[in-house]
Amino acid sequence: MGFIKFLGTAGARFVMIRQLRSSAGIWVNFKSTNLFIDPGPGAIVKCNSAKPKLDVSSLDAVILTHKHLDHSNDVNVMIEAMTEGGFRKRGSLFAPSDSLGCDGVVFSYLKSFLENIVILKEGEYRIGDISFSVPIRNIHSVETYGVKFLFDNEVVSFVSDTKYFPGLIDAYKDSTVLVMNVVFYQPRSEYEHLSLDDALEMIRNIKPKRAIITHFGMSMLKAHPHILEKKLKDDFPNIIFAYDGFSMEVPLDNKQ
Repeated sequence: MGFIKFLGTAGARFVMIRQLRSSAGIWVNFKSTNLFIDPGPGAIVKCNSAKPKLDVSSLDAVILTHKHLDHSNDVNVMIEAMTEGGFRKRGSLFAPSDSLGCDGVVFSYLKSFLENIVILKEGEYRIGDISFSVPIRNIHSVETYGVKFLFDNEVVSFVSDTKYFPGLIDAYKDSTVLVMNVVFYQPRSEYEHLSLDDALEMIRNIKPKRAIITHFGMSMLKAHPHILEKKLKDDFPNIIFAYDGFSMEVPLDNKQ
């Protein structure tokens, strides 16, 4: 009925700059609706080189969780492609308010190409066949939000960049699938990003059917995500450390 494809799993500036992992973002399809989350550097390239190819002109919306370049660099080219160079006024952009102003990341001339520009904040949204909500504002250096998608009776949540705080547990407690951006292998309190310990604490409390770790920084890559997954499987049997090109069906339909 649908799928989520991780075109990139890079997190933090050095993994992005060196392209040790792709920073392309995430494609979400459900029924007849397609949207893209956080088109970082390389998004348009990865869509066109994917197998099967992902047709960007079929997108119905782009979601920016925040304006940092590893999440937004390709937003303008994705809008251009989604609207076929502006010749088809269509599609929606969901983005925090600071992504759109004078210090924003979206070019002014492209805004008229879109059918809708929606200021992302706490609340409920719908685009085509996809319903989603923003449960809470993250703690990050710019305005940042995670999103929760409702696919039939399943809730697939994406926890974007944030410092850990207890409110995250309550905000995402109903998640069937919990996707978390985990930059650090060990806690770094001076930075507003999740560590692996933070992610495991969320998994223990939320108990999703599936927990997906992505958006790796250098310390996570040096710890070898595929090895970490094997080590943690006994205690966290449903944990997955994503890789570039990783794809999953939605809804899960009780698949493990």
